[in-house]
Amino acid sequence: MAIVVVGGHSRSVGKTSVVAGLIQRMPEMRWTAMKITQYGHGFCTADGAPCDCQTDDHTLAISEERDASSGTDTARFLAAGAVRSLWVRTRQGMLAEAMPRIRKEIAAAENAILESNSVMQFLRPDLYLTVLDAGTADFKDSARLFLDRADAVLVRAMELQPQWAGVSARLIEGKPRLAIVPPQYVTDEVVAFVRVQLAQAAEQNFIR
Repeated sequence: MAIVVVGGHSRSVGKTSVVAGLIQRMPEMRWTAMKITQYGHGFCTADGAPCDCQTDDHTLAISEERDASSGTDTARFLAAGAVRSLWVRTRQGMLAEAMPRIRKEIAAAENAILESNSVMQFLRPDLYLTVLDAGTADFKDSARLFLDRADAVLVRAMELQPQWAGVSARLIEGKPRLAIVPPQYVTDEVVAFVRVQLAQAAEQNFIR
């Protein structure tokens, strides 16, 4: 089986579109898709709504999307062709609490694709792609921490020269840079790269 993680340096840079695009372009993989969200203080992990609860019951919530037309990100994964689509919510800094369930779902999947940066702290996927948009100044700490582990950088607004504070260009020096183009995002070049990388990973795992 293959495990793919798609991360990105900020909100609304195209992570969900890349995941949905890969699912749609690679239907033979029969993906189980997961979106992982960490909420800060003052938001409930059950539904992301503002709340003041601090009980242990509200540190973790996992739900399976069953309606491909609901308009959520996980619904987009189902609509793209995912076999299953899960939304994992945890408190900020408490993703470790969800990892046993996440690992269980991965083990049961034919192939898994996850939208997250922070999960890289706990997983060694076959492929980690990070989405960067030079037109967006914000850069999450979770994206910076694992940037050097990216197998490729998917770049929007390639003509711009980003100036992200505290982020060294050396972290992505020498890494493949593939353009993603809205609204499709996932190009033939991206699909070909993913196929080659997963085939190589499968061969290495077989040898081991």
